[in-house]
Amino acid sequence: MWTILIQFSFSFLATAAFAIITNVPRSALIWCGFSGALGWMIYWVTITFGGNAAFGSLLGSLGVAFISDVFSKKFKMPVTIFNIPGMVPLVPGGLAYQAVRNLVTGSYQEAITYAVQAIMIAGAIALGLVLSEVFNHNIRNFKLKRDSMINKRKKKFLTKK
Repeated sequence: MWTILIQFSFSFLATAAFAIITNVPRSALIWCGFSGALGWMIYWVTITFGGNAAFGSLLGSLGVAFISDVFSKKFKMPVTIFNIPGMVPLVPGGLAYQAVRNLVTGSYQEAITYAVQAIMIAGAIALGLVLSEVFNHNIRNFKLKRDSMINKRKKKFLTKK
């Protein structure tokens, strides 16, 4: 139980701190923290139950993108206000550091291993953002087409009377 609370708290704080650095409006700071904490918790649960880091990052970035879209509609702000800080806990900075460190010390095999892992995680994060945007775009188009069809039917029905 404590582990869950610690994971949530520190991911929330890291996200909120990054949001402060990037000049996010004060009214959105808490919600940015929640978006990052949600993404991290999805990642952490995936890793805890045996998934690999790339898959966890993919699911985490999908979660951040989804909740960012919800928050942007609710608070009438751009989605990037919640999206960018929300991805901070998922970024593989430690792996990139290890890759460069091993490259400098001459451990080329380990450097390649860490670099490939970092690239896979970064790609999974990008893929999650793209998939979420495509999914949201398709939902918006479906709703617009449905509303358009309903309006046409209403017009036909009203003109027949």
